[in-house]
Amino acid sequence: MNLHQTALVLEGGGMRGAYSAGVMELFLDKGMIFPYVIGVSAGAANAASYLSKQKGRNKKVSVEYVSDPRYLSLRNYRKSKQLFGMDFIFGEIPNKLVPYDYETFFNGESEFIIGTTDCLSGEAVYYGKKDYGENLLLLLKASSSLPFIAPEISFNNRMLLDGGISDSIPIRKAQADGYDKAVVVLTRPKGYRKKPSRMSFLLRRKYPQYPGLQRAMMNRYKMYNETVDYLEKQEKEGQVVIIRPETVDVGRMERDLKKLSAFYEQGYKDAEASLSRIEKLVKKDNFLLS
Repeated sequence: MNLHQTALVLEGGGMRGAYSAGVMELFLDKGMIFPYVIGVSAGAANAASYLSKQKGRNKKVSVEYVSDPRYLSLRNYRKSKQLFGMDFIFGEIPNKLVPYDYETFFNGESEFIIGTTDCLSGEAVYYGKKDYGENLLLLLKASSSLPFIAPEISFNNRMLLDGGISDSIPIRKAQADGYDKAVVVLTRPKGYRKKPSRMSFLLRRKYPQYPGLQRAMMNRYKMYNETVDYLEKQEKEGQVVIIRPETVDVGRMERDLKKLSAFYEQGYKDAEASLSRIEKLVKKDNFLLS
């Protein structure tokens, strides 16, 4: 086990994922492909295009398609109880409109871990290439399926939802898999901490069959805040480089194309500004150069 290898860890955040998309575009431009990538929700979805080495694809899918009502709209919710058109995003777009390069992805040497939440237990469940295989899009869909606005996804006798519920920033999973150093991309500014949820009644009403999911949702703020504290400690100890925006003017359901484009460009610039910190964290030959 080579502990000098470096992981790329990606937070989700809905449309705030435009920021991490910009970060990964810079990595592609620099030929930096991490040997181990783990993400949840929008972070995982963006990572897939990064690992298929399709420059510009993330911007097209994560930013430019937002104006299409099939992507995000109240019409979707009225029609199928989904604000995000999950079948459109994880079906029609990658298979028809902006074809995904499955061959490059699966032939790549990088491991790609997708984080999800088991609805019954409320625990994080992670899937690697050997687990999802041809079901890559289904697991990305599961990891991005938010409670209340998207249905649960069935896979391998589990019902799954958004990976950010149980492990918003899966740094410890990366470390458990042998990667003691990591570049972590967050979509919230420094100082941000989550507050307790006030949705206990709605959760019990919507998901009475999933007590584990209820617990995970109610405890999510504690998990998230503790993880951010841990990351900042790791950064001070020289084990982690955190890339995150100074300010955020983009919401989880953002549809303003100008805001999303600016956030994408900010991610690109912040990643570029972080290169010297990354170089100090790990030697250049620890990357697989494309």
